[in-house]
Amino acid sequence: MVFSSVTFLCLFLPVFLGVYYVCPGRWKNSVALLASLVFYAWGAPKLVFYLAAACAADYAASRFIAANRGHPSRARTIVAVTLAANIALLVYFKYANFFVHEANRAFAFLGRPPLAWTDVALPIGISFFTFHRVSYIVDVYRGVTGPAKSYRDYLLYVVLFPQLIAGPIIRYHDVADEISLRSHSLELFFEGVWRFSLGLGKKVLVANVLGEAADRIFDAPLSSLPASRAWAGILCYSFQIYFDFSGYSDMALGLAKMMGIHFRENFDRPYISQSITEFWRRWHMSLSSFMKDYLYIPLGGSRRGPGRTYLNLWIVFLISGFWHGASWNFLLWGAYHGLFLVVDKLFWSEAVKRLPKAAAVAITFLVVMFGWILFRSPDLTHAVVYAGRMLGLTKAVPAAPAPAGQDVLTTRILATLLLAAAISFLPAWDGVERLRRAGRERLPGGALAAVRFACVTLLMLVSASYLATSSFNPFIYFRF
Repeated sequence: MVFSSVTFLCLFLPVFLGVYYVCPGRWKNSVALLASLVFYAWGAPKLVFYLAAACAADYAASRFIAANRGHPSRARTIVAVTLAANIALLVYFKYANFFVHEANRAFAFLGRPPLAWTDVALPIGISFFTFHRVSYIVDVYRGVTGPAKSYRDYLLYVVLFPQLIAGPIIRYHDVADEISLRSHSLELFFEGVWRFSLGLGKKVLVANVLGEAADRIFDAPLSSLPASRAWAGILCYSFQIYFDFSGYSDMALGLAKMMGIHFRENFDRPYISQSITEFWRRWHMSLSSFMKDYLYIPLGGSRRGPGRTYLNLWIVFLISGFWHGASWNFLLWGAYHGLFLVVDKLFWSEAVKRLPKAAAVAITFLVVMFGWILFRSPDLTHAVVYAGRMLGLTKAVPAAPAPAGQDVLTTRILATLLLAAAISFLPAWDGVERLRRAGRERLPGGALAAVRFACVTLLMLVSASYLATSSFNPFIYFRF
């Protein structure tokens, strides 16, 4: 089940909120836990038992680690075993198919028979809840947080449905107090509804619309794809992935606020970045923070000289790329971003200061956009040929009766592209923030609330109408 579905909006969410707010405070965590397990079981009923058992093992390990702080070797052993088990399960479920298929390709080349293998089903959201479990164990070991007060509290932290499927990646110590005791108010609830409706609108009214165009262009025969359509396709996808994922994160933050819980922000207007380094400070911030604290710094960070710093960046982004998916495309996408991060450190971070802001933003967006070709293409060959089409390195052969994708760029698509570009790039202009502040100051509190209420109502109605009449509702990060 995803947030942008009629089932969630019209059945799951209203029933959950009704029961949650009717129950007394001491039962709210139990209601939230049961709802989260139902939410996950909706798409993967058998895997709920695996998730509950794995969390039980984590919770027992965390209690053992806390009880053996005076015996570092024992604590380190249980940390190593627990982390190895968690990562091994992630590797098995997410990468076993890839490794076996690549091995069979090598065997076919050598004339050897393939390995007998039945593909493993990928548990929904395994990358995200594995990172939650890893961060919890490491933080307990480091003394950043104590173990959860109860198995129920820890299981709720891992499976809490707003962040279960696609993050953001939440640290236990960030929400531990609110899991134990939190306050609810009408103001906070409406803030949550406001944030959820914005995210739903971004996902349904922008990402889905552009996603249809991107799919049609990327799926068209490359031999007949002209450069203009290739650029249009990757533009549509660049905005689709941003509004899809950031919209889903907005919905997660909004749902959490409805429950009295505060999550950290996951996006901060990434397309106004003036370098790739800045882009990764603004894009999927919870993943960047996780990689920094649990991989980059333990590897040595930037403390061991420039050469080791560059190597550490490459390692982090190779792993980050492979985390996104079991394919060579994702691995190269990580290497691509690692390369530009090294370039930033070598000279670009200083050089960009001498450029106009608009030029720096445009260059960074182009770099990011070319990287998205690897992210979207089904394989490396498609990515290379697609980029060649964009750059005009080969001439497209007209298809009959017209070039591929000619009817894709409708007025609706172009208008949505312009809207997505305005939302993405206008915050780079300082005047936007001044106008926003002026508007808030001039509108009395009651008028501002009325405007927000009207916007929420309109967004929810239009988004629900779109969902009810459209069968196209993908979620890019659902498979991660």
